[in-house]
Amino acid sequence: MKRWWIIWWITLFINSYLLKAQEITPVDKWMEYIEDLAVETENTEQIETLYNELSYLSEHPFNLNTATEEQLRKLPFLSDQQIKGLLTYRRKYGDMVSIYELKGIKEMNKQTIDFLLPFIYVSPEKEEKKRLNIRNIIKYGKNELAFRYDQCLETKKGYQQLSDSLLTDSPNKKYLGERFYHSLRYSFTFEENIKMGMIGEKDAGEPFFKTSHKGYDYYSAHFLLQDVGIFKSLAIGDYKASFGQGLVLSYDFTPGRSALITQVERRNNGFRRHYSTNENDFFRGAATTLSIKKIDFSMFYSHRKLDGIVEENEIRSFKTDGLHQVIKDYEKAKTITMQTLGGNIRYASPNICIGLTMVYYSFGNKTVCPLAKPYNLFYFRGNKNINLGVDYLFKKDKLKFFGETALSKNKAVATLNALQLTPMSYLSFLILFRSYSRKYHSYFGNAFAQNTMVQNEQGVYTSLEFTPFARWKLALYGDIFRFPWLKYGVNSPSAGKEYMIQAEYSGNKNFTTSFRYKYKNKEVNDQQRMRIQFTWNGNTSFNLKTSIESVIYKKNKDDRSIGWMISQNMGYKCGSFPFQLDGYVAYFNTDDYGSRLSSYERNILYAFSMPSCYGKGVRLTASFKIELIKNLSLSAKFACTDYFDREIISSGLEEIQGHVKTDIYTLVRWKF
Repeated sequence: MKRWWIIWWITLFINSYLLKAQEITPVDKWMEYIEDLAVETENTEQIETLYNELSYLSEHPFNLNTATEEQLRKLPFLSDQQIKGLLTYRRKYGDMVSIYELKGIKEMNKQTIDFLLPFIYVSPEKEEKKRLNIRNIIKYGKNELAFRYDQCLETKKGYQQLSDSLLTDSPNKKYLGERFYHSLRYSFTFEENIKMGMIGEKDAGEPFFKTSHKGYDYYSAHFLLQDVGIFKSLAIGDYKASFGQGLVLSYDFTPGRSALITQVERRNNGFRRHYSTNENDFFRGAATTLSIKKIDFSMFYSHRKLDGIVEENEIRSFKTDGLHQVIKDYEKAKTITMQTLGGNIRYASPNICIGLTMVYYSFGNKTVCPLAKPYNLFYFRGNKNINLGVDYLFKKDKLKFFGETALSKNKAVATLNALQLTPMSYLSFLILFRSYSRKYHSYFGNAFAQNTMVQNEQGVYTSLEFTPFARWKLALYGDIFRFPWLKYGVNSPSAGKEYMIQAEYSGNKNFTTSFRYKYKNKEVNDQQRMRIQFTWNGNTSFNLKTSIESVIYKKNKDDRSIGWMISQNMGYKCGSFPFQLDGYVAYFNTDDYGSRLSSYERNILYAFSMPSCYGKGVRLTASFKIELIKNLSLSAKFACTDYFDREIISSGLEEIQGHVKTDIYTLVRWKF
């Protein structure tokens, strides 16, 4: 234990000394936004998808002098007022000559500017947009190839050698494939008009070079054409779609209940490419949007094979993790055929938007029929469904009113409505009401909710962002909700409440401190979380972030567990040489899994990492990125967790004999 504290203090001393000696560019700050979102959700796949999309945009920044409103809206941490303020400033004063002009936009604050910097650059020279023709596509198109390899260095139980007789009797006691994770990505882009690419991936434990299976377990390919004539978009292959506020259709991450508490509105993204290793949240087929004056006409079709448990043409459950490591996984693979057809008609002006969305989906000759339990009495049962939704947005000066109301085939209703008021740049207030019938069914629904499904929930959410004094920012929200019918693990209708308050102080351009307290009460548990965070950054090549976190978890009056963690993030970017180094060390002490804690740590490109820690131990990671030659880079990460309270880590086929778990991650990327 003593050796870890020695390493910790030596590292802090070295970095504190170097911090005073360097003045170059800040390490990326937008990842703090992702961290805040990740702490508030258990949907890690959608968080990783959002992280991938923002990672790609940070690697392909756009010129602030030519950026369109649509491009800026791709950055979820920018509010409508900030986007409008930036565009107004540009129209009034002309092209910017420096990113420091962002400080002159009254709607912008230091935090937002720090988030924004990695995604933009300023070029005073006019960048001529290349015409879309074969010659320019060949000459100016950009290619990218990325090769990733990860592996746990310890041997897990699922990879141990077993006798043939034991495997014959128990074939699911051993993983079918190799110990490593591997993926290959290729993409081609031309301006904002053409994007196409493909992905191949195998998870650890899935066969790659085995006689039973050769090649990747998951393949994905896409082609996306944008802003060509009346075609606003044309997608072929794998793509994502989002319309309205998510009651009918959304593959976006659900906003809300984060540090940016008044940004709960879903932005209508239409169709975009699926360039992720997420094996569940996408469509496979074709989609297009035609834009005629202020009206967009969108339509799409998808045909996909899904994993699940099927018994005599009855679908008992869906398998969504994408893992095929043992024989029983392959028995569930591609057992369900799903066809989806839908469209959207949308009228949009600067102050008014109205949209109509329709989605029809069917499961062929199979019927969704989960085993009857009291809590799932109102779950969807059948082989086809249809959803119809109307969404709206009205803006007038400091006022914004938005929402959506939707129906499913059984005529059940779900509705979400919100009012946002921003009387001045330093004050914003929002109130949101939602009511989702216990009978409402929407397979692709993904809206603001406490539940994972848009069903069986009513609630009122209010939030306030306020800057009372210079350098100070206050954010708080309250969410009161109820579930009219039973839930899994809860044998009666229930209710709950959730509150959060966060105060942030920016001492100077290099130092920020914040305090957050969150309380959440549900029928089955009660949880309090507190975090104090200190960040050193700014116009330096170093970034230091110290976090102290604690949690009190109550399952009932007599069952209480406590956990705490102290962590240190360190980042360094070399200004004269393409090299970046990041480190992370954390000590955690929790009573059980219920009082677990998570903390963000830097990973290689396109890989999000925020592991949960419970028990007693230390976690240490180190990662770097270096450009070997022009346009060829290498990224790697080493991660080690040492547990002080156990000699066996995890369980089942993931079990490791010992108290140390070590992982390596590598990525080679070539741009040409």
